[in-house]
Amino acid sequence: MGASSVTKKNVLGVLVDATDYADATERVVAAAQERRPLALTALAVHGVMTGVLDRAHNARLNSFDVVTPDGQPVRWALNLLHGAGLTDRVYGPTLTLHVLSRFADEGLPVYLYGSTDETLARLIPALERMFPALKIAGVEASKFRGVQPGEDVEIADRIRASGARLVLVGLGCPRQEVFAYAMRPLLDMPLMAVGAAFDYHAGLLNQPPPWMQRAGLEWFWRLGLEPKRLWRRYLILNPAYLSRLFAQKTGLWKAPPPAPTTERPAEFAV
Repeated sequence: MGASSVTKKNVLGVLVDATDYADATERVVAAAQERRPLALTALAVHGVMTGVLDRAHNARLNSFDVVTPDGQPVRWALNLLHGAGLTDRVYGPTLTLHVLSRFADEGLPVYLYGSTDETLARLIPALERMFPALKIAGVEASKFRGVQPGEDVEIADRIRASGARLVLVGLGCPRQEVFAYAMRPLLDMPLMAVGAAFDYHAGLLNQPPPWMQRAGLEWFWRLGLEPKRLWRRYLILNPAYLSRLFAQKTGLWKAPPPAPTTERPAEFAV
């Protein structure tokens, strides 16, 4: 699935691309134009740690065509461990805007999958204001349950029939990564797991100030907004990430990356 790309670097056993906005955007646009499947996700610390703590999921992540360093700590890890020299992260919500701008320019339609009907009802006009030429081929809210037998094929058929050339997936981490991985063989177009991009661009979540983003403190901002939901994610996973990063850097832990897998999961969220 493209995991042999020269930009893939081992961060705690998860293969992350040393990439930037322009490169990641171009890969998505090229796949859409050439009508070929591509799975992309943008991983922050939480996303990397979902792979560290679940080897089967790690193997799925390592089969993604593009995994961008969504959080500053992931960018720092690429620079620290591999001398990547990255000057900026590739943040999912911002990458989404770069990609949609190109798709609007190229006349390539997009499909929005995930989140709630209420969020999508706010997101669509917001995107149309930003990109008047954007073609939204279809919209489908999450069912907030597991896939039923044959339902994945039905979803893929709906997406293809819409004429879409890209699927933006907003199901939350790690559900959206599993969805993109599972649906990739059924679609001849890119799938982008974009996390909180739906909520941000719908105006439901406020972005942290730029200085907090540069300092890698976005987690602190998110924790303040949603403490009950996110405290475990940040207060437990952040120290675990840093300790493993130290172990990998010093050679105490080799962090062997699981081989990419092609086995489709029997169950995943839709």
